[in-house]
Amino acid sequence: MNQPEQVLKFGIPTGSLEAQTLELLRKSGWRISVDARSYIPKIDDPTLACRLLRPQEMPRYIADGSLDAGITGHDWIVENDVDVVEVEGFIYSKVSLRPTRWVVVVPQDSPVQRLEDLAGKHIATEMVNFTRRVFKERGVDVHVEFSWGATEAKVAEGLVDAAVEVTETGSSIRANRLRIVAELLTSSPQLAANKAAWADPWKQAKIKQIAVLVRGALDAESRVGIKMNVAAENLDSVIALLPSITAPTVSKLYPSAALKGKEWLAVETVISEQVVRELFPKLLAAGAVGIIEFPLNKII
Repeated sequence: MNQPEQVLKFGIPTGSLEAQTLELLRKSGWRISVDARSYIPKIDDPTLACRLLRPQEMPRYIADGSLDAGITGHDWIVENDVDVVEVEGFIYSKVSLRPTRWVVVVPQDSPVQRLEDLAGKHIATEMVNFTRRVFKERGVDVHVEFSWGATEAKVAEGLVDAAVEVTETGSSIRANRLRIVAELLTSSPQLAANKAAWADPWKQAKIKQIAVLVRGALDAESRVGIKMNVAAENLDSVIALLPSITAPTVSKLYPSAALKGKEWLAVETVISEQVVRELFPKLLAAGAVGIIEFPLNKII
């Protein structure tokens, strides 16, 4: 078999983002599978060479050219302090995956009220480089140590004075009787590219293809398509109930005896899945019939 002239080396994050990223790639049009004992996914695109890597180290491999592009967190790009291209417009954003926040936490009864109050204190975090830079910029001398995990517990048990920890809702922080002193960084998963690869026309086009299709698959996850038939006399009432990306598609039904001489129309649109249960009864009451709901793979 002839090998393709061009191949994009692409990193897929392991951990909490792995399953979702693989599923998004499948919905985007790629057939991809991962052996439980391998870090090299199989994909039906000969121009893509995928590797599974921890998002914490992904930016370093992208920056040094080991990878042309990959999905990682904006926070890990900041932590590694590397010069990569963060592809504009590509950010995971959905109800089940909120942006994460890196925050400074202390015990609830700590006298610390601001970052300056931590001068001379010990801080545990996984974001060591970033934390050191933040406090150095503020002129605050602190002792920053790497934490392998259970960072909040170390603060709660008095092993360290504070932590720079990641959170979404803050529930774990409250459960450990801690409080937030300051928010330092907000992060979402990001498609990043090596600068040399981005300067290559073929590789940039391939990276943009991935961005567009995965973004489209992600946007479709929380939406569904609906179709229905409506008598012309009820159209305005039904349309008034329908949210859509642009405007609902309306087309005439083919005249038949079943229509009894009336003008009937087919209406189709895309809506948020969350509004379906409230919307359908209202559509029926407004005169819609034969309502069909169907899933979507991509919205572009």
